[in-house]
Amino acid sequence: MMLRRDWLAAAGSLPLVPLLATAAAPAGPVLNIDSPMSPPEWALLQRELLRVQGDAVQAFYERYFDERGHFQCFERWGANDGPDDAIENANDWPHLFALGGAEKLRTLARKAWDGHLEQYSALRTEQVDFARDGMYWREFPVMNDWQHLSEFLSVFNVMGLGDAAAPRFADRVRRYAGFYTGEDALARNYDPALRLMRSAINGSRGPMLRPATALDWAGDPFDASRFHMVHGETNYEETLAHYREYTDVVGDNPLNLQATSLVLNAFMLEGETKYRRWILDYVGAWAERAARNGGVLPSHVDLQGRIGGAKGEWWGGVYGWGFSPEVPGSGGKREDRNRVPRSIVAFMNAYLLSGDDQWLQVWRRQNEVINQQSRRVGGVLQTPRMHGPQGWYGHKPGPYQLGALEIWYLSMRDDDLAQADAAHPWIEFLRGRNTGYPAQALRAALATVRERMAGMRADTTTPRTRLADAVLHLNPAVVGALIHLINGGIHIARPPWAPASSPHQGGVPLYARLRHFDPVARRAGLPEDVAALVTGLDADSALLTLVNLHPVHSRVVTVQAGGYAEHRFTRVRSGAKTFELDGSQLNVVLAPGAGAELELGMRRFVQPPTLKAPWERVAG
Repeated sequence: MMLRRDWLAAAGSLPLVPLLATAAAPAGPVLNIDSPMSPPEWALLQRELLRVQGDAVQAFYERYFDERGHFQCFERWGANDGPDDAIENANDWPHLFALGGAEKLRTLARKAWDGHLEQYSALRTEQVDFARDGMYWREFPVMNDWQHLSEFLSVFNVMGLGDAAAPRFADRVRRYAGFYTGEDALARNYDPALRLMRSAINGSRGPMLRPATALDWAGDPFDASRFHMVHGETNYEETLAHYREYTDVVGDNPLNLQATSLVLNAFMLEGETKYRRWILDYVGAWAERAARNGGVLPSHVDLQGRIGGAKGEWWGGVYGWGFSPEVPGSGGKREDRNRVPRSIVAFMNAYLLSGDDQWLQVWRRQNEVINQQSRRVGGVLQTPRMHGPQGWYGHKPGPYQLGALEIWYLSMRDDDLAQADAAHPWIEFLRGRNTGYPAQALRAALATVRERMAGMRADTTTPRTRLADAVLHLNPAVVGALIHLINGGIHIARPPWAPASSPHQGGVPLYARLRHFDPVARRAGLPEDVAALVTGLDADSALLTLVNLHPVHSRVVTVQAGGYAEHRFTRVRSGAKTFELDGSQLNVVLAPGAGAELELGMRRFVQPPTLKAPWERVAG
């Protein structure tokens, strides 16, 4: 039996019809739910968390941003506390809106982004040569590395989840992507013949084709005595010393793979094949390099395309396998700063576009090779995280598992889960254990919001004594649990299962099994009074509970297969009835106080991902 596709016929007996009188009928089949459901604790907590965070973000914005959207701090260029940190103060605001948070979250994220671009385009350095005419040019950093560029894009790259129609969004996405696809004549960052980025430092003015200096990274001298320095340095001289070994930037570096998230956004606007082709081509070049390098992604490729350059030192490069610079003031102590693991996002993007397991296999093989270098010390298994001229080093307890859980999330293979740390309470919940996790996670998130608001009230910094990264820890947007529970998704930006030493990720797309939309209000996110809980995931289905908490009014929610409609539903089971489906969206009409568990069959990664909302797409 097929579900009815006549919207008004399906919903005609419900109080919802007058609300839809002026709205076009949403595409896709309709399922009516009228079974009463007593409001679950998790549902009440979920709606409360969405509600209070809107107010908390507004309070944070009013405290730390001005009416122009400028973040109020001591403005300077620098890798420690520079422009990317300023906009990270708005991290996850677009996520919150797209989950079902208040409309003001979209407005504030847009104001913060527009204001940020204006603020740092107008700022100039005195001694850092490439930023003397502006830290940003064409609304993008003139030159930076992709650890910091990805963090700069942490807000923008997810704005399309709920604000793809924002003024200038599409223009910016295409312009930014052009800096890296080789289309932009002024930013020659990419060599299409050799399929490589020409430098680890790049941007709207092109690549840095000389060794970087400590000044390039640390920014102009400043009196640090009035600031709290969160990275451990106590003065500018130590900040400069921090970057003395950050010189090896010419040639390609795995961090550059994070540019694929930017280009993915450009593809998802209108499905232009040139963007998809570029992503698969560039990620493919790195996959080939890993294959030639014994299964491990090299961290340096020179301008001639040679792995490790003339000396074959594949572990070289800033933030590479062998990057362990000296810590200032430590008496010669070195700190391992390998950021190659961040490049997994590009392979996930390639998988999102293709559903081809070859992209995940690159990472499986790398983990296998590293685990083969294990040793036992005092009976404890240790595996390396670093490699230099003397071989593997930087051993840590336990197997090498970086990226393993992300691989499982995409593949849904039992053997991949066996290689990952499956002890996280969310994974246990999905496997039918730890049934109290939803309420526990949501209560913990509410407590975090309260703590951050208390911290904001106690904060005594002023724009004159505040660096750009000083209050990042007070941003009240807390979305990890919500993405797990509402979307059945993972939050790569701050994965809760990652060890404390795991490097922060920025500008990462949403990887989700489901998303929800309000077809009446024509916006992303759960409709008012509706709560959602994903209780199970496997390779071809998801279990979803939907409940309408309002005792008087019906609600309608559009459920989408995938974060970007990359999946297709094949069936839906509600109670004893099963209906066939063949499309990426399902409209569910919830009677007052009604709820149900739905089993949603699906084929995953079978259609091009898109930023278009369900009502903007052709039916199905």
